[in-house]
Amino acid sequence: MISKHSHEQSDRGEGVEVVQNEPFEDPNHGQGQFTEKRVYLNSKLPSWARAVVPKIFYVTEKAWNYYPYTITEYTCSFLPKFSIHIETKYEDNKGSNDNIFETELKDQEREVCFVDIAYDEIPERYYKESEDLRYFKSEKTSRGVLQEGWRDTQEPIMCSYKLVTVKFEVWGLQTRVEQFVHKVVRDVLLLGHRQAFAWVDEWIDMTLDDVRDYERKMHEKTNIKVCDEQTDHSTTTPTSLDDIEIHDKART
Repeated sequence: MISKHSHEQSDRGEGVEVVQNEPFEDPNHGQGQFTEKRVYLNSKLPSWARAVVPKIFYVTEKAWNYYPYTITEYTCSFLPKFSIHIETKYEDNKGSNDNIFETELKDQEREVCFVDIAYDEIPERYYKESEDLRYFKSEKTSRGVLQEGWRDTQEPIMCSYKLVTVKFEVWGLQTRVEQFVHKVVRDVLLLGHRQAFAWVDEWIDMTLDDVRDYERKMHEKTNIKVCDEQTDHSTTTPTSLDDIEIHDKART
């Protein structure tokens, strides 16, 4: 469903380009899947960020999926002091495990945010009635409709725990950027998990081989949508802070 979501959010040179998607084995976590993607998102940046960011701007996403544990990292060559690190663990409970992540950061202050996929508001531009879980009912599983207090009544239930760490070590912008990124990450997770539930009838019968085949086909379609437009702009767009400074001086 991540592949389908990426395809929907990709258009006119923006979205998600899949660079790599292959099996990966880790000595500690065992067999998993590694993916590398480029996320083009210039138009989704706030105006104050677009003023200093080149038009062909992308974030590199690397993910290691050892379900029920995954690691996702985001970096940007244009902003070497910027990174997002997300650890995910899945458990069959209602979000009641307060100590699921044992890391060196456990003694630092954290903001705990509960995401309600049915009743939290999403950005209006992403709203679809067919994905509104207050009205959706699965034909194949009979799960839904999710009513107020659904977390205490629905079975089966799973919680996706996320530990999100954002770093942007640039004086004067650090707090503003980190707060903005945390909000964006929350909105993305809210929308993605809403869709995963609303699309359950599409994936519930899939085998793992079916999933890999679906990913491959969807990635090919998405890369075509994203890459063609990127090629048109690649020869004229500044790609570093130095290039932008030169262009600004020239305009001055």
